[in-house]
Amino acid sequence: MNEDKYRTAVDAAAIYSETDLRGTITHINDQFCAISGYTKDELIGTNHRLLNSGQHAPEFFRTLWRTISSGHIWKGEICNRRKDGSLYWVNSTIVPIKDDLAQHVEKYISIRFDVTEKQELLEAMQWRASHDVLTTLPNRVYLHDRLHQAISAAQRHGRSLAVCILDLDGFKAVNDRYGHATGDLLLVEVANRLTRELRTEDLLARLGGDEFVLLLDQVDETLLPAALQRVLDVIAVPFHIDGYVMKVAGSLGVTIYPQDNEGPDTLLRHADQAMYEAKQSGRNRFRFFDVSISQKTQAAFKNIESVKHALENDELRLHYQPKVNLRNGTVIGFEALLRWQHPELGLLPPDAFLPAVERTDVIIEIGDWVMEQTLRQLRIWNAEGHHWPTSVNIAARHFQLPNFVDRLQRLLAKHSDVEPRLLDLEILESTAIDNLEHVSQCLIDCQQMGVTFSLDDFGTGFSSLNYLKRLPAQTIKIDKSFVRDILHDKDDLALSEAIINLSRTFEREVIAEGVETDLQEKMLLGMGCYLAQGYGIAPPMPADQVSDWATVYELTHR
Repeated sequence: MNEDKYRTAVDAAAIYSETDLRGTITHINDQFCAISGYTKDELIGTNHRLLNSGQHAPEFFRTLWRTISSGHIWKGEICNRRKDGSLYWVNSTIVPIKDDLAQHVEKYISIRFDVTEKQELLEAMQWRASHDVLTTLPNRVYLHDRLHQAISAAQRHGRSLAVCILDLDGFKAVNDRYGHATGDLLLVEVANRLTRELRTEDLLARLGGDEFVLLLDQVDETLLPAALQRVLDVIAVPFHIDGYVMKVAGSLGVTIYPQDNEGPDTLLRHADQAMYEAKQSGRNRFRFFDVSISQKTQAAFKNIESVKHALENDELRLHYQPKVNLRNGTVIGFEALLRWQHPELGLLPPDAFLPAVERTDVIIEIGDWVMEQTLRQLRIWNAEGHHWPTSVNIAARHFQLPNFVDRLQRLLAKHSDVEPRLLDLEILESTAIDNLEHVSQCLIDCQQMGVTFSLDDFGTGFSSLNYLKRLPAQTIKIDKSFVRDILHDKDDLALSEAIINLSRTFEREVIAEGVETDLQEKMLLGMGCYLAQGYGIAPPMPADQVSDWATVYELTHR
C-alpha cells in the first residue's frame, strides 16, 4: 500500500498527524482538526508543543523523544489542550519512519484515538475514591497519603506540622431537629468556612459524620493557639440554612510532629484522644495531646466503645423495681433500671458502666433505648390488664437536648396505644438546678403530652422553695442516703421530715428510695410518707417476673 492509500485508510479510523524530526507538524487529517479545534492552516508548520496541556512532567516528554528518536515505537496516553483551552486525552502510537537506504529516521507519524470519555470516567472514579462527595473535601485515603508526604517533608526540612481533629458539638441535635438534608447543608457550609480560614499549604479533610481533620504544615508553634482559636470562632458564628438560624461549636484535638514522633495513624489517634479531652473539658475549646494522659484516655475510649458495643449487640437489659403504697399494700408502679448482661462479667449494675459515657452522646442513645423498651413493656402489661406507671431515669445530657421534647413526642406517637401518663421521667435535682429555665419549660411541654415527672435524689443538691415552686414535677423522691440512716441520724431524720412536709405543702407526691427494713417502713409511715421502694420491698427484677411478684405482694400485704 502506498503512502496516500495508507493515509486514506487511517483517516477513516483515527486521528492522524505527521511531524518532522523537530516536532513541526507537516500533515494532519480532519479528525485531528475536529478534536483540537484548530484548522489545518493554524497547525501545519507549527510545533506540536502548541497542544501541550501542562499536565505531564518534562520527564514524560524526554522519555517519549528518546524512544522515537532512537527508532523505536512509543505508545501511551497523552493529555492535550484544545484551542478553546479545554483538555482531551488520546491513546497515541508514534512511529518513526526511516528511509529505505540508510535507515535513518526522517519523520514521525502519530495515530491517535480519543479516550477522553474513558479518562474522565477514570478520573471521576479516582476522585470519588479520595474525596468526600458531600463537601468535596479530601477523605481519609487522600489525607493518609498527604500526611505521609508532610511527615517526610518535615523530616527533610526540620519543620513542624500540626494534626488537628475537629468534632462539631451540637450537630446531632441539628440532624434530629431539622433533618439530615439540612444537616448536610450545614456540613458543607462548615467545610466552606474552614477552607477560607486555612492557608494554601494546609489541608482540610472530612473523616465522616461531623468530624474534620486540619493538617497545618510548617506551623509556628507560638502562633498556633491563636490560629486554633480562630477556627473555633469561625464555627461558633451562627449558620443561616434553609431559613433556620442554627448554632454549633467545635472541639479540637491537636498533636504536633515531631514532638509526637509517630506515623500517620498514630498521629490521628492522638489528635482524636486530645479532641476527646476537649469535649470532656466542656467543649468549644482545643486541647493538645499529652503523652502523660494518653493511657488514661485510651482506657476511657475503650470503656466507651465497650458500652456502645453492648447497646449495638443487644446486651443491655431493663429490670423493674416495684414502688408500693405501704399503707394499703398495693403496687403503684415500677422504676426501670438499666443492667448490662456482660458476656464475661455477668449482670452489671449501671454504676459499673454508665459513668464512662455520661458525658458523651452514647448516653443519649441509651436514654432513647430505655424509653423505647419501657414503652414496649407498658404495652405488654396493658394487654395483660396491668396499668402500672413506670419511671425511667433521664441523664442530664439527654434531657438538656434542645429537641428532647420532639424526640419524646415521636416515641409516644410510635407507641400511641400506650397512655403517656404511664411514662414517668426521673431527673436529678442537680440537673434541674443547672438549667432551670430549660428544664422547667421541658417539664411543662412534656406534661402537656401527658407524661409525668419525678425529681430524683431530692435533698442532695441545694434546692430551695423557689426551685420546687418553679419545677412542676408531680413526685419528689427522698434520696436513699437519707432513708438508710433515718433510724440513727437525727439530721437525716429531720431532712426527711422536711422533704415530706415540703411535698405536702406543694401538693406533690413523695416516695422514699432505698427502703431496706420493716423499721424504716414504720418510721416513714409515721412521718406521713406512704410510698416507697427499695431492696427491703423487692430488688429490681426482669419483666417476666413482675406480674407474679405483684400478685403475691398484694395478696400478702393488703
